[in-house]
Formats: sequence, C-alpha cells, structure tokens
Amino acid sequence: MNMARLNMTGVLAALMLLTAACGFTPVHAPGGAGQALYDNVLVQAPNTKDSYFLVRHLEERIGRGSGGEYRLDLTLETEEEGQALTLSNVITRYSIVGVATYALVRVADDVVVTKGTVENFTGYSATGSTVDTFAGERDARERLMVILADQISSRLYATQGLGA
Repeated sequence: MNMARLNMTGVLAALMLLTAACGFTPVHAPGGAGQALYDNVLVQAPNTKDSYFLVRHLEERIGRGSGGEYRLDLTLETEEEGQALTLSNVITRYSIVGVATYALVRVADDVVVTKGTVENFTGYSATGSTVDTFAGERDARERLMVILADQISSRLYATQGLGA
C-alpha cells in the first residue's frame, strides 16, 4: 500500500515537472490569457432571446467589460430539426443546432485578434403536454447557449499573444 502511494507521488511530481518545463501557464494565472481578457471585453448586445442567453453566459466566463480593450462581435444561427417520428408521422423529439461565429476585435486599432465558428446541438422531447414541450424547448435552447459560450470562451482563452 505504501509502495503504491510512493509510486503515485513520484508520477505526480514527474507530471508537474514536465508541465512546468513545457511552458504551461494556467489561463487565470498572472500573465495568462485570462488576465488579458477577463473584464476587458465588451460583448455585442443581444438581439434575440437565444443571443441574450449566449451573451449572459459569455459574460459569466469572460467578465462584463464596458470600456475594455476588446470587443466581441457575434453572429448566432439556430435551427430546429425533427429527430424522431411515430408511425403516424408525429415528431416526438427535436434537436436544436446552433452555430455561433465570433470575432475578437482590439478596439484601439480595429484589428481582429482572433475569430472562429463553434457549433453544437441539444435536444428535447415533444411527448408530454404542450407546456412540457415548450419548457423542454426553452431549456434545450438555454443549454445550447451555455455550450456555445463555453466553446467560445475556451477558444478565446486559448488564444496566445492577446496582450501584444
């Protein structure tokens, strides 16, 4: 038992040394990409219910910078698709596919620092009452916006050289 614990400790120590040697810096550590972004990005104002949830969740992850160095421009498209049919041709399950295109722009000189597109989907059941179906759709849309916000913020934080 003690030998196994010693081996695990050695493995963890070796991993920490390797990680430090490769130049790995945690996103939110001093000098990390998170420091350059957090509360320093003005996210484009939402214009739909879906984009409201996307912006809200993005601001939770990257802060709500009102006069920051960066501006985040967004384009959001969603599409609902029927997924499961009964023998009488009634749709019982839907998928909502979302595609968000983003551009992080440095405000001082209008240079696009990074841009990209993220895509994902969620689903909901349409087998309950009308109220259940509407609640399921609303929940699926909000979950999709959380997923897209996570993808965008992860990509933004992974961008190197933001401070340059």
